[in-house]
Amino acid sequence: MVREASLYIKLENKLVRCNLCPRRCYIKDGSRGFCGVRENRNGTLYALTFGKLTAMNADPIEKKPFFNFWPGSLAFSISSTGCSFTCPWCQNWSIAHARPEETLMEEVEPEKVVKLAKNYGCKSIAYTYNEPIIWFEYIVETAKIAKKEGLFNLLVTNGYVTEEAVEEYSPYIDAANVDVKAFNPNFYQKYCKARMEDVLNAAEKMVKKGWHVEVTYLIIPTLNDNFDEIRQMVRWVRDKLGPDTPIHFSRFYPMYKMTHLPITPIDRIVKAREIALQEGLRYVYAGNVPGHEGENTYCPKCGFLLVKRIGFDVVGWKLTEKMTCPKCGEKIAIKGEYEHRRLFI
Repeated sequence: MVREASLYIKLENKLVRCNLCPRRCYIKDGSRGFCGVRENRNGTLYALTFGKLTAMNADPIEKKPFFNFWPGSLAFSISSTGCSFTCPWCQNWSIAHARPEETLMEEVEPEKVVKLAKNYGCKSIAYTYNEPIIWFEYIVETAKIAKKEGLFNLLVTNGYVTEEAVEEYSPYIDAANVDVKAFNPNFYQKYCKARMEDVLNAAEKMVKKGWHVEVTYLIIPTLNDNFDEIRQMVRWVRDKLGPDTPIHFSRFYPMYKMTHLPITPIDRIVKAREIALQEGLRYVYAGNVPGHEGENTYCPKCGFLLVKRIGFDVVGWKLTEKMTCPKCGEKIAIKGEYEHRRLFI
């Protein structure tokens, strides 16, 4: 399926300008944008991957990761192909750095996605694995139907999205996990071919629009593990997104073009987490370290263990029905009830 794209303008001589991501690509007739999935055909921009999916899975919502949004629930996770970044460590590079004609995909109508999500007992649909911003049209159409059927819609995104795209998404998207790659503009330019400030602005816009936002920071040894920069990043989260914003410091494993780098030492994860807590963030997590105490949710006031996790599984839950700490009464910033049952597939 191919659909005319949204959020673009037609210019002279069959030139178009895409306004979906901050690159705002000028695309000549017969050419594609940076992402490789939006093509100018005779002066009209088309979304080449509409309805074309590379994966569909019922995942624990914690895998996205979302720890403070409907813990224990299932998220029906779908992906397409392409990306607006060029990250050389991408774990999903086989779909993210591929063009549609190079990828095995299945055509799936939005209605079928919603039906499958409900059949598998999922609470939400997650648009994930490859950058969701670039398959905007399909997500909006699917999310509209999902909303009517009582499902939440989640984006797992690099955050490279224009303000107008956030506006268009806002009636339908409930939560986003924004992957902050580093807190260094030069890093973004070198490895992602992007501008850091655009990511930060988009995340701030999402919060202002009422989205539940969580942040992921993959700590890559020698590349973005400078603790001064990490401290600056967590201060930005605290001041611009809010101290209740969950942040996940995730462990890097060698992948794609970065197989020469080592696995992130756990002490780097621990130190980053300590910095975030020192700076006033209230929900700070360790990622890709199953069994580590940093996977758990603790009361930010008294330190009581509230949610115990092992990997993607919630194995202990002690919050009250009013989502407060049973020890000190502190209100806990978790949206949604704990899903006691999970369907494993």
